[in-house]
Amino acid sequence: MCFFCIAITANSQEIVKAPQPFGPLPTQKQIDWQEMEFYAFVHFSLNTFTNKEWGYGDESPELFNPTNLDVRQWARIVKAAGMKGIILVAKHHDGFCLWPSAYTERSVKNSPWKNGKGDLVKELAEACKEYGLKLGLYLSPWDRSRADYGKPEYVDYFRKQLKELLTNYGDVFEMWFDGANGGDGYYGGANETRKINTFEYYNWDETYKLIYKTAPKTLVWGVGPSEARWIGNEDGRAGKTNWSLLRQKDELAGKVHYTEFMSGHEDGEKWVPGEADVSIRPGWFYHSVEDDKVRSLDEMVDIYYESIGRNATLLLNLPVDRRGLVHENDEARLKELVATIKADFKTELLSKTKITADNVRGKNPEFGPKNVSDANKNSYWATDDNVKNASITFEFAKPTAVNRILLQEYIALGQRVKAFNVEVKVDGNWKTVANETTIGYKRILRIDRITASALRINITDAKANIVISNIQAYNAPAFVRMPEIQRDKNGNVTIKAENGSLVYYSLDGKNPTKKSTIYKGAFNYNKAVTIKAVAIDAKENSSSAVKTAKYGVSKENWKIIAASGGDLTTANRIIDGNPNTDWSFGNDANQLPQEITIDLGSILSINGFTYLPQQVGHNLNLISNYEFYTSVDNLKWTLQSEGEFSNIKHNPIEQIKTFKKNNARYIRFVAKSAVGKGQTVSIAEINVIEAP
Repeated sequence: MCFFCIAITANSQEIVKAPQPFGPLPTQKQIDWQEMEFYAFVHFSLNTFTNKEWGYGDESPELFNPTNLDVRQWARIVKAAGMKGIILVAKHHDGFCLWPSAYTERSVKNSPWKNGKGDLVKELAEACKEYGLKLGLYLSPWDRSRADYGKPEYVDYFRKQLKELLTNYGDVFEMWFDGANGGDGYYGGANETRKINTFEYYNWDETYKLIYKTAPKTLVWGVGPSEARWIGNEDGRAGKTNWSLLRQKDELAGKVHYTEFMSGHEDGEKWVPGEADVSIRPGWFYHSVEDDKVRSLDEMVDIYYESIGRNATLLLNLPVDRRGLVHENDEARLKELVATIKADFKTELLSKTKITADNVRGKNPEFGPKNVSDANKNSYWATDDNVKNASITFEFAKPTAVNRILLQEYIALGQRVKAFNVEVKVDGNWKTVANETTIGYKRILRIDRITASALRINITDAKANIVISNIQAYNAPAFVRMPEIQRDKNGNVTIKAENGSLVYYSLDGKNPTKKSTIYKGAFNYNKAVTIKAVAIDAKENSSSAVKTAKYGVSKENWKIIAASGGDLTTANRIIDGNPNTDWSFGNDANQLPQEITIDLGSILSINGFTYLPQQVGHNLNLISNYEFYTSVDNLKWTLQSEGEFSNIKHNPIEQIKTFKKNNARYIRFVAKSAVGKGQTVSIAEINVIEAP
């Protein structure tokens, strides 16, 4: 069915027109893009070999030398995970190109890989075609290697490379432009900071005209007058309310804060749906130290439901390793995620129910309630023009257990629903189990399992008459969440599980079973240890994934012995083992840099440190640049590491820095500068990495 179709009633021959479009509408390109739902990001470049997140632009192309690059392995894994495409980072901020660009020597043509004859973009395009995947490309507008960055000549260079990518590798389903622009870099030998006006410098209107002329099938994401928007975080999660609309004119005028992208704008004048991007690991590029930090199954499942299940697409990053392969740990987690989601949506429950609605457009079955369960994405239940609240009821043949509900609007006619609730009928009485706001392309609700004789969806508020294309329900298997493990500075270990599940744990690195030690309360363990725990729900006869927590020697002997600013009475918060407490230091009167010195209590062999930023609140007072020193006597100090915490503004996770193994009794951490030029910085935790 389409919005210009008509229907004729059987009795009166009265013409019943289809609903009129309402508000901003998606293009067919945007609808096709949203229907992809789930696709992969691949970060793989010089940063993979320099162990950086953001390169400065001074790294030699000769460092790019994967030992076993296999793009078909990437495509196979992506296809098996049910993803529909791959967006490759063809050029990141350091300016290194994964294709032999005619406009720079900073590319694979000057690397040892395939003796400079390789073209990674071409290889991936061919692999995507072989596996039935769509190809997308990321081209960084910011280039820290170019001497002409910030000048008009660079924009010409940028557009020439853009045209190369859009003309030489077949169809590109999405062009991805990062919002990171202008900052410190190498800039062709000039180590300096360059500031630009993102909206004015690139002249995005002209750049977009070039794209649409060259590749009209390509959807453009990111800065400028884009066709899809960032979701406002790098956690992969949309807001519970999520409009596909955006006040883009205000955004282009700098009047919209990026946090508003999570929910969009109900009064937006343009259709700009959200894309939720997240990495399967803490970082976007591969770092071996993160091999055991792949996001948990619990987190991955939550991300799925809070992105695709909240009217967004999900762009999941797979950081390819130095071999040129998706790491085994990442692939294993993807397989677990796929198995869980498939099990959740195995058997649909509403297609065989009796379906009724209290309002049908023109009382014509062409727009009747059965359309929501006919598996036809182009049919829909619609109400009369003046009806903005209505109910649709599903009656089961016998009481049926339900814990998942999926709804979709027919977005070709616009996004309309502002509020709805879900009721279930139990023992003859109706009970409300969910109160929600937007639906959009797709909304999935997770509710507690309940056995009901009927299910009712009440649309309680809408911008126009109601047009719903699909409603489904499922009874997903019980999902037991992993227990939480914490250890304080004195070595006291606590393990918590939800819903009264029993917890079994091990201290020897082996996966726990029902034969392992059962957790009965807090215990002390102040040595270096790997704790593994599993929660088991006897009622559901199911268990969680295994939770792993690694700890070095406890911090009970650590002491803060000096700090250049801040209240020392609360400084112990950075070594208390609690990520939810933090300590701030520095202010306008006592400007950065600021430093803190810690006595580890004994000489340790270490080869790195971690900085956990403040985790609670909106203004996290993040550190952007640092120095880290070690000493055995608190007299002679050695600089072990310095640089930036790349991308920390949008990804404020634990920052891990490694260096050569050395002995240390004292450590000194220097906060050189803060994100956003602030003069106050904060630390939730400082840890050292003990050398093996």
